[in-house]
Amino acid sequence: MIDPLAELRREADALLPDCIALRRALHAAPELGLDLPETQRAVLDALAGLDLEIATGGATSAIVATIRGTKPGPTLLLRADMDALPMREATGLPFASTRDAMHACGHDAHVAMLASAMRLLAARRDRLAGTVKAFFQPGEEGFGGAKILIDEGLLAHAPAVDAAFAIHMDSSSPSGSVLWRPGPILAAADALAVELRGRGGHASMPHRALDPIPVACEIVLALQTLVTRRVDAFDPAVLTIARLRAGSTGNVIPSSAQMMGTLRTFSERTREDMHAGIRRVAAGIAAAHGLEADVQIVPGYPVTVNDAGFAGFAQETAAALLGRARVHEMPAPIMGAEDFSYILQQVPGALVFLGARPPQGDPHPLHSDRMTLDEAAFATGIALHAAVALRWLAPEAAR
Repeated sequence: MIDPLAELRREADALLPDCIALRRALHAAPELGLDLPETQRAVLDALAGLDLEIATGGATSAIVATIRGTKPGPTLLLRADMDALPMREATGLPFASTRDAMHACGHDAHVAMLASAMRLLAARRDRLAGTVKAFFQPGEEGFGGAKILIDEGLLAHAPAVDAAFAIHMDSSSPSGSVLWRPGPILAAADALAVELRGRGGHASMPHRALDPIPVACEIVLALQTLVTRRVDAFDPAVLTIARLRAGSTGNVIPSSAQMMGTLRTFSERTREDMHAGIRRVAAGIAAAHGLEADVQIVPGYPVTVNDAGFAGFAQETAAALLGRARVHEMPAPIMGAEDFSYILQQVPGALVFLGARPPQGDPHPLHSDRMTLDEAAFATGIALHAAVALRWLAPEAAR
């Protein structure tokens, strides 16, 4: 008797060269934001010839490719994000980007793996009791592409989506391993900006000015104390001031200073408490020195929360496909953020990480201009997408 999971692994291995070729083509020609015409065309070309229903996004370059099984049942969404980051690449790879953009977060691999998995699923339509929707999504890197598509009806259009699954690359974990956890897996990410308004003057006479620079420094340190003394260690927050700008030369006290940073949290309670605390600390310290503080906090992506039931199902599927030794429960969430969180607010589902640490040298983290991936791991991603869909939509599946 043929083992269907072993068959999936073999066919995923056979698809690996085409998957790598697509990934490298996307890597060499990255695009930013919501309008990704070259990427969209490459994905459509990769899906050509399959018996799929193809829909493209209205306000974006999104693609939804649908496979309807031969039996009725629920609908599973598989997601791959398509956009790159605005940074110059320094990997030296023969297929490296020459643009002011780089696939430094693995989105090129996400797209190539899902497109390849759709080949496996299209050939197994008779094993699907329900529908698979492959969602190729633009605008994950700060543009909220998932939310835009949800507002356009991504989840509600017939057949309505009942659950969702996504794979994200991890350049630091052993190649071919799968990392998962129930509950929060990625943080909420908010942007903050503080402008201090004082009074400029001559650097030799600071008593006649209201110098914003030492006040800004005091606020930066006080915000770190806010985290360590007002936040529950078991419901953590990370607050980073990443830019501080003031002044124009060495003998002029500026009239203003600007700070920018990011706040990461795992619960709405800590998120709200930190918003209030940031405003209070900045305004209070500024007032103590006779300055004014204008604090702007822009809420970003919410916490990415895996449904415990679906995450457990994905973990069991990965273990059956790969063996339990390659599947690891994460001890804690990661402080990065994902707009897949918007989808998981609407339907149960899970995001897992796929290890792709290169076999030689020290790994570079995601968002590094030197980040590289072990492309052999892509076969695992192809097979896992297909296995999750086939098992969740199996005619005998009990959910």
